[in-house]
Amino acid sequence: MKHFLFHLMPYKDLPADFEKNHDSAWVWVPNDLYDPAKGHQYYNDYLDEIVEAEELGFDGVCVNEHHQNAYGLMPSPNIIASMIVARTKRMKVAVVGNALPLYDPPTRVAEEIAMLDVISGGRMISGQVIGGGPEYFSFSVNPTEARSRFAEAHEIIMRAWTQPGPFEFYGEHYKLRYVNTWPKPIQKPHPPIWIPGAGSLETMEFVAKRRYAYMGIPYFHIDFFKKTYAMFREACEREGYRAHPEQMGLLMPIYVAETDAKAREEFQEHFWYFQKKLIPGLTLSPPGYSSVQSAMRIAKALRNGKLWVNGVETWDEVDEGCYAIVGSPETVAQKIIEHSKDIGCGNMLGLFQLGNMPTGKARENARRYAETVLPLVNAAIPNAAEPPPVSIPFPEAA
Repeated sequence: MKHFLFHLMPYKDLPADFEKNHDSAWVWVPNDLYDPAKGHQYYNDYLDEIVEAEELGFDGVCVNEHHQNAYGLMPSPNIIASMIVARTKRMKVAVVGNALPLYDPPTRVAEEIAMLDVISGGRMISGQVIGGGPEYFSFSVNPTEARSRFAEAHEIIMRAWTQPGPFEFYGEHYKLRYVNTWPKPIQKPHPPIWIPGAGSLETMEFVAKRRYAYMGIPYFHIDFFKKTYAMFREACEREGYRAHPEQMGLLMPIYVAETDAKAREEFQEHFWYFQKKLIPGLTLSPPGYSSVQSAMRIAKALRNGKLWVNGVETWDEVDEGCYAIVGSPETVAQKIIEHSKDIGCGNMLGLFQLGNMPTGKARENARRYAETVLPLVNAAIPNAAEPPPVSIPFPEAA
């Protein structure tokens, strides 16, 4: 099992009555609620939390990209990754991920991730995403083009990393006379590719075909999560191979304390801040953003309010749906082991800072996990003996 510290970098000081006056923390949330002086402290605290993960023994850290929201203050995760790379020596740095349809041209992503890979000595993981529904409102990008833009951008990036340049690329959305990325990444044939998804069959099939890694998005009931990964494993089997543990990851808010009762007492306020103030708006999905099949599957889950984090109202529902893994070291380890074995995953991605959790509390939480939970999980789920499959290369440029 590989252990990653995942950070959202949320805004922690929204007004107490925020949810009464605002229906979303995304897209149209007024930016006069943002205090740059507090933001200055946030960024420095958050970077300290992330960088400390190396000393604690984590295998890597994850950052991600969102725009015009209070949920995650990383409109440019590659800038954040550059600061992490400069302050660390060993652990992997995963950008999960760059929203490719928002970049024009996407060679910008190829250049920046390659540069970070060279600077870090080959420690980058390239997460590549279509981008959340809210981003298409924020950028006024045609949502019906989301998947075709992603596919073209992804091909450009992968070919830029693996094929001699310069070469031409003329597609529906991107027309580039010279694709000739300098520098090229250290890792060969390219940095590992992680593709997050929320249950879209198209995404799973794309990842399975290319033999990348699929990282399911949290906030759904654990049963929905398990069904999603069963579908991904089936997609891999249709491509003629068995999914490798490192092709799958379990992303969860985690909190560890001496006892189950103390963990719940210390964590609850931060979970409810996250659920009531930061999540609303995350599911904004413009028409045409998802296929009919995928939209119906996700809509069905959302209609059953208890299958989505916004629908839970009591801590018992949080615990039963595993919207967070909270408890003593033994309880947290047992739940991770159980769910990881059910899913077959080899990556544990933990949100150790959530909502308005102060930095001291978040750092202590990550420390307790590293010292008391991580060894128990590794004893039960050792790293896979065989390496993950090599990705399928794109055809050579014509």
